[in-house]
This record gives sequence, structure tokens and C-alpha cells, in this order.
Amino acid sequence: VQLQASGGGLVQAGGSLRLSCAASGSIFSFNIMGWHRQAPGKQRELVALISNIGSTNYADSVKGRFTISRGNAKNTVYLQMNSLKPEDTAVYYCYGYSGSAYWGQGTLVTVSS
Repeated sequence: VQLQASGGGLVQAGGSLRLSCAASGSIFSFNIMGWHRQAPGKQRELVALISNIGSTNYADSVKGRFTISRGNAKNTVYLQMNSLKPEDTAVYYCYGYSGSAYWGQGTLVTVSS
């Protein structure tokens, strides 16, 4: 199973980006999908998760600014990021879980002040 994340880039503070992630090689649906991020010199942290029934969970730092959703295609997930701040700068990793955890390769988000 491979997760491919895309959509990262450079954006000014206050701007928006939309991250996408799609899994290939999977014959099952992930119970949970989501995003984590890792800023330089920091540990990887949870950003947002969504279950297969649509329940969501967000880090306090992104509540009200980020929205996670699942696509119609199996094992796709999106992260709409609005009102971006410089502290959101990080590598964002797509995540899928169904008995085991699977990680994508990461996509870099850089927010300039």
C-alpha cells in the first residue's frame, strides 16, 4: 500500500492550500485517514483525522482554520488549510490506519510572513 500526498507549496501568511492524498495498492478501506506534520527540529504531531463514518479530530492549533474530508474514491483524503500562519510550516504526512498504520512520503508546506 502506498499513500501519495500532493498539494504542498509556498504561500504567504493568511493564504490557503489544499493537500490531497490517495492510496494505491489497497484492497481494503482505511478506518481512519488523516494528516500529521513535522516542523524543523520538532516532533511529528497530529493535525487532523477523519474516520470512515466522517468523525473528525483536529489539533487545537488548527481548529477553525483547517478542514479534513474524505473523497468519493476509496482511500482519498484532503486537507483544506485556510488562514495559514508561519508556524504551520512543516512537512505534512498523509496517514491511513486499518489494523496497521501506513504513511505517505510527505509534502512540504512553507508559509512566509
